[in-house]
Amino acid sequence: MIRRVATFVLITAFSLATTPSFPCTGISLKAKDGAAIRGRTLEFGFPMGSNLIVIPAGKEMTGTLPDGGKGLTYTTRYGMAGANGLNMTIIVDGINDQGLSIGLFYFPGYASYTPLTADNAKRAIAPHEFGLWVLANFATVDEVKEGVKDMVVVPTPAQGLGSPEGVVPPVHFFVKDKSGAAIAVEPVDGTNSPTYDWHMTNLANYLNLTTTDITSATLGDVKLEAFGTGAGLHGLPGDFTPPSRFVRAAIYGASAAANATADEAVLSAFHILNQFDIPKGSVKGSVVSSTSDEITEWTAVSDLKNLRWYFRTFADQSIRMVDLAEALDAAKGEIGTISMEASKQPIANVSANIGSGK
Repeated sequence: MIRRVATFVLITAFSLATTPSFPCTGISLKAKDGAAIRGRTLEFGFPMGSNLIVIPAGKEMTGTLPDGGKGLTYTTRYGMAGANGLNMTIIVDGINDQGLSIGLFYFPGYASYTPLTADNAKRAIAPHEFGLWVLANFATVDEVKEGVKDMVVVPTPAQGLGSPEGVVPPVHFFVKDKSGAAIAVEPVDGTNSPTYDWHMTNLANYLNLTTTDITSATLGDVKLEAFGTGAGLHGLPGDFTPPSRFVRAAIYGASAAANATADEAVLSAFHILNQFDIPKGSVKGSVVSSTSDEITEWTAVSDLKNLRWYFRTFADQSIRMVDLAEALDAAKGEIGTISMEASKQPIANVSANIGSGK
């Protein structure tokens, strides 16, 4: 049995994930055409070195151990695409060709992993390898829930994270399939961390929030008029702490207008995730130094019906998309990468269109 990994089934009308530090945020939507959509941001205090990575079926993978040895060996059953990190063959966020998706979220100070032993070494993988292992082996959330019973996550450092030797990344995961079923997977063992269930309890502090725009109210004999429109959701926390971001994700996800198609839901997800974007200079001193700037390095949205993974970056807010079937075909059976970064944001000059109606 796997130790120290808890799975929480998300049964609310919306589903979301956030971290208790490093405020990455995730949301989920569902379109009227049945498409399940999952979106997230990634924030960090130094460049994560993410690129788009495509991994086909039939590739042998091996888990890495804290002592440098080899852990669980398996062959990818399904092809996948998404963002890696630290230029490693891993999946920080992505989808597979069965419509299963996963997102890795930071869980600093709270994640705890299974100690490596001679008995569990052949069933072990590193924390940062979990996303790839899930997408490689499973098609549904139910399969993931069963699969984690037969493996362990051990405290293996990720090289290049924090130092050349690396540190063990404290992480948890959000998994969603094309049916809309979702779970949070958290490597905990009796800690007092603000886990998913804690955040759900915290939502009770915001029962008064309403999306209805309140324009006037009566206080005794006095009628009070609003200064203007926009009073809906007055009191919604707007800071970048994980509990506040979680509350915003819950409210925006639950109140999102219905979308007819997957394409509309994808754009709606990007609009919602605008509310979590960290401008450079707003958060300092999180990782590297007291003057380091934490930013939203990239934002990604997965369409689990049409098997498309969308992203934009801090330097280029243009939305770019990878069609998984096309990408796997172009990869020709090999692991391939595409740079996610751009030199700068393209700006279109539309001056010449004046008078043309375009």
